[in-house]
Amino acid sequence: MDAQRKTEAVDNAQLMGFWLTTPQWQLAECLALAGFRRVILDVEHGPFGHETLHSFIPFLKGLGLEVFVKVLAPERSPVQTVLDFGADAVMIPHLQDAEHARRVCSFAKFPPLGDRSLAGGRTMRYGLVPDDWFAATDRRIRCYAMIETAGALAQADEIAALPTVDGLFPGPTDLSLRRGRGMYKRTPADWDDIASIAQACKRHGKSLVLPAWSPEERRRGITELGADFVFSELEMLFHAVGTARLAEALRAEAASWQPSR
Repeated sequence: MDAQRKTEAVDNAQLMGFWLTTPQWQLAECLALAGFRRVILDVEHGPFGHETLHSFIPFLKGLGLEVFVKVLAPERSPVQTVLDFGADAVMIPHLQDAEHARRVCSFAKFPPLGDRSLAGGRTMRYGLVPDDWFAATDRRIRCYAMIETAGALAQADEIAALPTVDGLFPGPTDLSLRRGRGMYKRTPADWDDIASIAQACKRHGKSLVLPAWSPEERRRGITELGADFVFSELEMLFHAVGTARLAEALRAEAASWQPSR
């Protein structure tokens, strides 16, 4: 029974990913040791320069972690650069509609499927590659279109149908703000938007990935919406909650001390 519970715990951990906003080398090692199998690097909102990404991405992959990158902007260079550094997947933010997604997501796939430019080096093992390498790489590398604008939500079905898109990734807070609901609060309207994105994925056989910071989001994402996996913890919240709990425990401990006489 204990072995069964351990196996289930590992399987559940593999459904979860960790959201890194800064290049946390030791934390990444701890995540791999704890059984996590994937991380996302928030390049859009974090201090990730090219030199850091060039070394941090292969470090993470050496730990056995899948590396997803939320790129700096919906443009060619930010998409191609992190893929050239060895990322396994890109999340592309701020897509406005299906036509915008068609153009930008093409930068994640080689011709004739897409319009990614070839760079020699790491991904080619510093040598020449056979012709079938391009199609094999396109199958292995995943491109997720982020749905976080009203226009992208309205055309989520068309975006999911694009051959250069492997899945959809809702941005619940940005989507709620742009839909006039203020901060994302997991309201029925929020869930309706996320459910419509999930349905677009199902219709086109594409992957759904979610940010899910609460037990409710994780449960609904995996069991009801059919997400392949979720990103279940945010680095900033992890540190904020952890340090607050430590400080509370230390204050409680100190309160029990008897003053010396």
